[in-house]
Amino acid sequence: MTLTRDGGSLFSANMAGTLRLIVYLALASVLMVLDHRGHWLAKVRYSAAVVVEPIYRLAGLPAEGMRVARVAFANRKQLTEDNRQLRVDLLLANARLNHMAAVSRQNKRLKKLLDTRRKLGMKVQLARVIDIDLGAFRNRLTLDVGARQGVKVGQVVIDAHGIMGQVIEVLPSTCMVMLVTDPTHAIPVTDARTGMRTMAYGSHQPGRLRLPTIPVSADVRVGDRLISSGLGGRFPPGFPVGTVTHVEPQVSGMFLTARARPAADLDRSGEVLLLRDLAPPAGPPSPVRKVGPPVSLKPGGARAGAEPRP
Repeated sequence: MTLTRDGGSLFSANMAGTLRLIVYLALASVLMVLDHRGHWLAKVRYSAAVVVEPIYRLAGLPAEGMRVARVAFANRKQLTEDNRQLRVDLLLANARLNHMAAVSRQNKRLKKLLDTRRKLGMKVQLARVIDIDLGAFRNRLTLDVGARQGVKVGQVVIDAHGIMGQVIEVLPSTCMVMLVTDPTHAIPVTDARTGMRTMAYGSHQPGRLRLPTIPVSADVRVGDRLISSGLGGRFPPGFPVGTVTHVEPQVSGMFLTARARPAADLDRSGEVLLLRDLAPPAGPPSPVRKVGPPVSLKPGGARAGAEPRP
């Protein structure tokens, strides 16, 4: 028999531990056999997981919160960048659409001008408007052609719809045009419906013509078209000048007064035509004075045009 230092039996001291080990091994074997056949331990593990899972999730909350925060920050940053890019793309798309619309309108105006040029059968010169001055006392345009391009004082300027005015000043590469609505401008016109002749003057109201010396017996109605009569030789006959918008008698009762809307797009035309090779006028234009007695419309005394200088 093996003895220990104090005289006890070593085998007897370890017997209880050995028996417990054997019991544990036998119990483990039984549990493995039962789990293999009846899957009992899976149910135990499932039940234990139900209890342990909340604790597991609670322990993982800080890490999950950090992950969610990083994802949210990254998503917000990406969304902000995407939103900014979409705004830029939208602005570019709108700019392209507006540019295409402007080009389309310009092409339509140019087509109308070319059609007008073919219909006239006259020599014309295309010019572009580079400045505009529409006020109560001045109605002028500046064109991008001048003496170098053969422009002369007195040339008539038209667009696709009618007479706009005449050149009053020529510089080397530009020229100034007085519009028919300028307060110091006058043009002989004819009512296309009745053939009545009168004078159309500019007005201090933008975009308006006035006809202050119409005989009371004349048949003038709202909607009548006014065309150039050709008297005086400065403006060629037959070109649209305006449309009557209002007719009323003067306070004195001696004449009728009418207002008209110009036929030309004075404030919208970007390109215009200058008529060339016209017959010289019968005489220099007379400055416009305040309306008094009736104006003589005989060829020798017609007051057509305007002052040669602004």
